[in-house]
Parts: sequence; structure tokens; C-alpha cells
Amino acid sequence: MNPPQALLYYDRYERDLKPEGIYGEKPLRWAYETALGRLCLEGMIKRRWFSRLYGRWADTAGSAKEIAPFIERFGVRTDEFIDHPATFHTFNEFFYRRLKPDARPLATGEKTISFPADGRHFYLPDLSRESHLYAKGQRLKLSRLLGDEALAARFACGSAVLSRLCPTDYHRFHFPLAGECGAPRLINGALYSVNPIALSRRLGYLCENKRRITRVTRPDIGEYLFLEIGATNVGSIVDTCPPGSAVGRGAEKGYFRFGGSMTIIMFPEGVFSPSPDLAAQSAVGIELYARMGDAMGALAE
Repeated sequence: MNPPQALLYYDRYERDLKPEGIYGEKPLRWAYETALGRLCLEGMIKRRWFSRLYGRWADTAGSAKEIAPFIERFGVRTDEFIDHPATFHTFNEFFYRRLKPDARPLATGEKTISFPADGRHFYLPDLSRESHLYAKGQRLKLSRLLGDEALAARFACGSAVLSRLCPTDYHRFHFPLAGECGAPRLINGALYSVNPIALSRRLGYLCENKRRITRVTRPDIGEYLFLEIGATNVGSIVDTCPPGSAVGRGAEKGYFRFGGSMTIIMFPEGVFSPSPDLAAQSAVGIELYARMGDAMGALAE
């Protein structure tokens, strides 16, 4: 049997393609790439109780012993942490850690739109068309994803940026653009993985996973949408921004507890102009690695 092909992404800072280090790659590939694994996926792994059990482990004192090996294996930068790694009592405390304010500076510019999270990002210029998103010819079905036909119609020809957070990433997410934050609407669902190993098989997993949808209103564009997608072992999505708050660009919206996860920022048609490297890599089916606060693009002229 041939070895599995490495997942590649483009690193904005090193300006090169890099292979992704996948936490739990072997069980992930087994669950999505073998017949027996897919049976277990549908019967057990996608269930919320499965992720709750894993989450309970990540909240135990015993889980803290995994922090140091994880940091060493994936090269997590501890100099960015507000708290020293030795002060975390559980793996989850480490996972949703806070960073020093200067660790994620906001890109300047009156019309700048920032990345909402650390991660691997993919730009969809027209939600009504197919793209190279994880596999050729896939398209998000907005009515299923948003659970609202009227809202889906308003964003049907809009654009979106998907930000995929790996377990190794900083797991707090932030507003990419100022506005007034509405109340999040929860759509309960399964907890499939959001890794490309899974999504290359079926993008529809995103429309089945647990997700929260928040409308952020602005006078100049009307509104944009902020979606948080749960995934295997990350059934808990915590919003820290009170509904109805006026928020600035870069303000914290919330955080994910343990596991890989995803945010989707959705714009009305003609509103968003992506950064050149995000547009170029997405056009050839490659995710762009960038950190929260860096320039994702700008409001279109």
C-alpha cells in the first residue's frame, strides 16, 4: 500500500508550501478512508456523546501531562502565552489559552478585514458556483448550512472565507470587521471532522455538524455572517461576546474547546476583496496559513 499523500498548505510568512502535521492522523484516516472506519464513524464517532467523553478527559487533571509532549511535537510557541504552560491544570485550559496582546497585532488600514483566527484559510469568491474546495467540484449548500432559506438567498452570490483551525492552533476567534454583534443561533448536529481528509470525501459534513450563526450588522454593508463549526472532539463552542454589543475589529468573539474546528465568514456580493495570496492559493485549491489579526483582505471599493 502506498503511503498517504501529505496535506499541503501555503505558509504566508515563509512563502512556501508546507506539509501539515496532523494530530491523530492514523485514526482520522482509518475513520474516513476504510469501510470499517466509516461504519464506526456513522455509528459512534460522529455522535455528540463520543466527543463529550473526550472533552471530559481533556478537563481532567490527568490530561495535563499531555501538554508538554504536545508542545514539543508540534513546536507550539510558548513565548506567546499569557500564562506559563506549567500553570494549566488540564489539557483544555492549554487548548483555549489566551495570548499576549502583541502576539497577534492587527493589520492597519481603514478598510482592512482581518483573519478571524489562526489557521488554514480558503476563499470562495462566489457561493453560487463550484470551487476547488478540498476536492474538485464541491459547493456549499447555503440553505442547509444556514438553516434559513431567506438568509441563504441574500448570500447566494456572496463570498466566504473558511478558516480551518488545527488542534495545534490558537483556538480563540475574533471579529474580522467591526459592527454590532447579534445573538448567535445554534443548529445542533453531528460532529464530523473538518480536516480535508474528511471534507475531500464530502463537503456536506459542514452542513450536518453542530454550528452557530451570528449576524454582524454594519451601516455600509448591511451585515456579514460569522459561523462557528463544531467538529469531532470539539462539541463545545463558547461565545464570550454579549449579544447586541458594538465590537471592534479584532475583538474576541469566543473560543473552541478541544479539537480541530472551523469558522466561516460570509459576505454579501461585492463587499469583500481578498488579499492577493489568499485569492491566488485558493484559485488552485490550496489553503493559506495566516494568523488572526493579519490582513485577510479589505472592503471592496
